[in-house]
Amino acid sequence: MKALVLVDHPEEKIQLLTIEKPVPTKGQVLVRLKAAALNRRDQWIREGKYPNIQINTVLGSDGAGIVEEVGAGVSSSLIGKEVIINPNIEWGDNPKVQSKNYRILGMPVNGTFAEYVTVEAAKIHEKPAHLNWEQAAAIPLGGLTAFRAVFGQGQLAEGQNILISGAGGGVAQFAMLYALAAKANVYVTSGSEDKIKTCIALGAKAGFNYKGEDWQKEALQASGGFDVVIDSAGGDQLNDFIKMMKPAGMIVFYGATNGTPQKLDMFRMFWNQITLQGSTMGNDQEFEQMVAFINQHKIIPILDSVRPFSEIISAFDAMKMGGAFGKLVVGIETELLI
Repeated sequence: MKALVLVDHPEEKIQLLTIEKPVPTKGQVLVRLKAAALNRRDQWIREGKYPNIQINTVLGSDGAGIVEEVGAGVSSSLIGKEVIINPNIEWGDNPKVQSKNYRILGMPVNGTFAEYVTVEAAKIHEKPAHLNWEQAAAIPLGGLTAFRAVFGQGQLAEGQNILISGAGGGVAQFAMLYALAAKANVYVTSGSEDKIKTCIALGAKAGFNYKGEDWQKEALQASGGFDVVIDSAGGDQLNDFIKMMKPAGMIVFYGATNGTPQKLDMFRMFWNQITLQGSTMGNDQEFEQMVAFINQHKIIPILDSVRPFSEIISAFDAMKMGGAFGKLVVGIETELLI
């Protein structure tokens, strides 16, 4: 089968290769993939910026397809089912935090940038009927990360004010779609006026360009303060968020691309009962809840582009360049094994 493999090469770190088709073992299913989507994680692995890099691994955490075979102990009734894949592996028994053995599909375990993938039968969920293959494939990692941040950690409720930073990112866009479905008052930040306009067209009340000097004052005046902030950058802007929070507000961050703040306004935090909450991709129960939420509200993921599997490396290059709005997706068509 064709697969995108991380290799030990000085320049071409990822290569489309022909490798052996996997066979489902006990408790597993074999999924014939119809589409897969990229995440920042994939590009970071390509650049060697992810921990515990393992060469000769098939990358990819997001995917949707059809169950083609089942392993021992798995009902044959699953064969032919259209599914999306939960990329969690060994979250553990505590729903609040992942176990020490936790890992994600697509490195170190072979992932979805291939014609076939084997996963635990418990990790497949019925594809939402209102979505096509490319839309469904865009959900898993980014969608689950946003769902946990917005609801599991942020406890967002109808009518509350939520600020989502960096609205050009995939997780941020899922957070926006979820918050809109929950009937919250949604505000966004971005360094792009075009992206802000797009978010407003999708239902956000307002957007603020973080490159401007007074965007914080503008945001506070427009909103009256925020109950929840969802952020992936960290850095000194955390203090800006603290100043904009309503009493007992929640700042949820799922990344720290800008590093740690030089100082943290702890006085304002304790006096106003502000919570700073870390978050990651969600647990297995949250994945199930997320799929139900997407089905209930007929949420459609935002896609930037769809290209054939043969051009997947160009999708990595596009992610590296930046500027995309929505998920980068590849369609996968199974060919005869060589």
